[in-house]
Amino acid sequence: CPISRQPNVSVGAGRAMAAPVGEPATFADFLTNARRAAWHEPTSPGFTELVDVDADVLVVSTGHIFTEGPIWHPKEECLYFSDIPGNTRLRWSADRGTAVVAEPSHKANGMTADPSGRLIVCEHASSSVTRIAPGSGEREVLCSHFEGKELNSPNDVVMRSDGTVYFTDPTYGRLAPTVGVVRPLEQGFCGVFRLAPDHAAGTEPLLAWPDREYFRKPNGLCLSPDERLLYVDDTEQSNISVFDIAPDGTLTNVRIFAKGITEVRMAPNGKVDGIKCDERGNVYVTAPYGVWVYSPDGTKLGEIRTPQPAANLHWGGPDWRTLFITANTAVYAVQLKVAGRKEPFMHRA
Repeated sequence: CPISRQPNVSVGAGRAMAAPVGEPATFADFLTNARRAAWHEPTSPGFTELVDVDADVLVVSTGHIFTEGPIWHPKEECLYFSDIPGNTRLRWSADRGTAVVAEPSHKANGMTADPSGRLIVCEHASSSVTRIAPGSGEREVLCSHFEGKELNSPNDVVMRSDGTVYFTDPTYGRLAPTVGVVRPLEQGFCGVFRLAPDHAAGTEPLLAWPDREYFRKPNGLCLSPDERLLYVDDTEQSNISVFDIAPDGTLTNVRIFAKGITEVRMAPNGKVDGIKCDERGNVYVTAPYGVWVYSPDGTKLGEIRTPQPAANLHWGGPDWRTLFITANTAVYAVQLKVAGRKEPFMHRA
């Protein structure tokens, strides 16, 4: 989660409180009344099948430092997200606005959820992947070490329908106090790990991809709709790799899905970071200008533009067609024509 700064965008106080009187009371009201900005750029006719080129970019929440890890909770009808430098986890809903629900958050970053609605959280400061009950805040460490040494700083996470969890482990949370705790590295590589469906909390994860030299800074990851493929992006290499998933959950047959996801002149305006699939298998990745969209065969379809550099994204809303995007000091939303890949938690428990 490398922090990108855009000129003339002020850094907020790190949190936004509950919505004042007059804010929308329902999600439909939010879609109608939220402030708007930005534009979109198709590079292939297929782009307009997914998003209107003039679709509004709605302002969900502002006044943060660096937002990450958005996840929609269908039972609570709310969005959870992280502010890493603010060391907080926040909750937004159309009727109550934004409020801090955890402080400190252990410099939490990416999140997903299990079928019961418990958050699965990557924590930079603790070098851990944890499971957290949204209501009580009860926290359980799923893993924190590999081969007897602390993990680097777990960054992003995804779950298969069989309960397998995959997460990335770059070094960002050990190198800068803004997004972690500066401390010596214990692992000698940056990898992708998995927790098997029968993983016992507190035990070590399994290495999902055995080549320890393959990644430089693995960051976002996501599954295809049929869960046969895992996409992993690498911020330092500005590319996306795709792996086949073997029956036992290990990764095989790696190949490059997309590369050159950068522009030297515009590098401060967005980097490869968060990545997600929609229900049709299209791939959405944060990149310069906002979010770049690729077809399943790797063709770039277009760009969803955001006012600030995008860091992560996830679908939500009543019909799962609202794309929430965390971007520096704010969270934005765009209505799409397609829903996100159906994940284990995407039901009303």
